[in-house]
Amino acid sequence: MNSPMTLIVLAAGMGSRYGGLKQLDPVGPCGEILLDYSVYDALRAGFSEIIFVIRKEIEEPFRKMIGERYKKAFPQLEVKYVFQKMDDLPQGFKVPEGRTKPWGTGHALLSARHVIKTPFAVINADDYYGSSGYQLLANFLQEARPAHYAMVGYQLKNTLSPFGAVSRGVTKSTAEGFLKSITEQTELRASGERVVAKQATGEELFFTGEELVSLNFWAFLPDFFPHLEKLFEEFLNDSLKPEQETRAEFYLPSAVSHLIAEKKISVKILPTEDPWFGLTHPSDLPQVKAGLQERIEARYYPSPLFKN
Repeated sequence: MNSPMTLIVLAAGMGSRYGGLKQLDPVGPCGEILLDYSVYDALRAGFSEIIFVIRKEIEEPFRKMIGERYKKAFPQLEVKYVFQKMDDLPQGFKVPEGRTKPWGTGHALLSARHVIKTPFAVINADDYYGSSGYQLLANFLQEARPAHYAMVGYQLKNTLSPFGAVSRGVTKSTAEGFLKSITEQTELRASGERVVAKQATGEELFFTGEELVSLNFWAFLPDFFPHLEKLFEEFLNDSLKPEQETRAEFYLPSAVSHLIAEKKISVKILPTEDPWFGLTHPSDLPQVKAGLQERIEARYYPSPLFKN
């Protein structure tokens, strides 16, 4: 019998580049939102619980438009909510004056540390990952051992937006396919046949586009949280300076990379050829709708996705 597995959905992002609560924008032919397809794929892969990490101020629309609908469509599904709170900090720390920006994806995942009891996968609410990644992670989690985790890797060139810059964790791997390092690039754009990343110094770094990147599609065990808590405290000690305190973010990929460098964990990269698309900019919406329609026509999904 397979062990229970949880899907943690990071949905607390402010959508600053997109300009609104993009997680609730309809993208499917019958009004489905992007997250509906992720939940559908996760349930088919054997996940039985979903934990939404959200901001308190969007709790009501999330419960009404997402959680209640999933409970109706899948009565066996356990749905929980946790809140990413600015003041959820280690003892001795406080929110800097003027800070309004969330602490980042690493902190968002930490928000679920008190409620997660099972092996789990992590996704972003505003990304479409394709169905095979969920099965890859589900298979991995059934055999997972402490301190040994996994991520689904996508080719960089297949994860860009034609309408603006995106953030990606660019990976390097060992010959055996384990993650060696991951570097967060926050200003990636297509440039001819290459991909260019603008650095904080103003310099440009070029990639071929074949590199595998992280899209925050991970498999972990609960033993990951003590590592993450310790790193977050170190991050706060280092980043709470006048020139950084209102904008520094604790990125999950950076935390994973740090732990790998310290030889505290290992992460297996599970490549997938499934398409990826997401809502980074408002102009991405037509492209996302067209991509999902192609998947429906190829019979990856029924339409409507849910019968009720």
